[in-house]
Amino acid sequence: MDDCSLKYYSDVTSRKIDWLWYPYIPFGKITVIQGDPGEGKTTFVLSLLSIISNGEKLPFSDNCVSGKVIYQNTEDDNSDTIKPRLELHQADCTNICFIEKRSDSLSLDSDELAESVKRINARVLVLDPIQSFLGENIDMNRANVIRPRLNHLKELAEKTGCAVLLVGHLNKNSSGKANYRGLGSIDISAAARSVLVVGRPTDNPEIRILAQQKNNLGPIGKSLTFTLNNGKVDWIGECDISASDLLSGAASDTETSKLTDAKQLLESILSSGEVSYKDIISAAEEYEIGKRTLMSAKALLSIESIKKTDGWYWTLPHKDK
Repeated sequence: MDDCSLKYYSDVTSRKIDWLWYPYIPFGKITVIQGDPGEGKTTFVLSLLSIISNGEKLPFSDNCVSGKVIYQNTEDDNSDTIKPRLELHQADCTNICFIEKRSDSLSLDSDELAESVKRINARVLVLDPIQSFLGENIDMNRANVIRPRLNHLKELAEKTGCAVLLVGHLNKNSSGKANYRGLGSIDISAAARSVLVVGRPTDNPEIRILAQQKNNLGPIGKSLTFTLNNGKVDWIGECDISASDLLSGAASDTETSKLTDAKQLLESILSSGEVSYKDIISAAEEYEIGKRTLMSAKALLSIESIKKTDGWYWTLPHKDK
């Protein structure tokens, strides 16, 4: 007991959570972003880093964060994949860097991670995918092996205030609970204060959904939708599909069928030319299509808005003859 000390909570100073992107990504904590391969989670992350590199507003938020970020990726080439994606999102690449070291020599408890974050005062550290940073010959399903490494990363985040993002794949157990869909030990998700899922409904594969599966620091955030327009993230709006629905496939039964109805309605009533916004809203109400779903359909169809003396009109995009 000689090396053990006690501290009373009366001697602890309370402080508020600082958010990179409320309520999805906190500073000084670990956030897990997971999804199946090819669903767009890496592109989503690169789009966020691009926004931060330019100090712009985060999606559906008034919060602006600027600063240096570290993006460490072992699956994609830096020159022919990652850099072009950053350029597509108009990133300021002078604010985005990576550690030049063999990927198999970097792990969650590597001193190089903490040293690099401190050296440039990085606001964000991304490890993509987490499986590549667990260490050589490490069984990611063994909690007693994974936990100490995660604790090291948790300490790094808390001491530096850096938002640590761990990008991971899902396992194939689609019938299991959402909390058990992440690859490896459940301790990975347990260590995270926020867990985000990127996926797409089966009957609207052109749409991606970002859903928050877990939030220990605040309310569960609204699920957000976006598309990949030639590899670029284009945000659409909010939706009511939960992370559990998304992972179980139930998302295709309600919300996305409404979105399909909204797209068909707009294509029909706009087929002969521009229509006033008021008339479009009235038609949508007759089919019990909400404004949020209507706006999502508008974005997907690239419908244009035209201001006239008597109000706004919508029209389908003009096709090149």
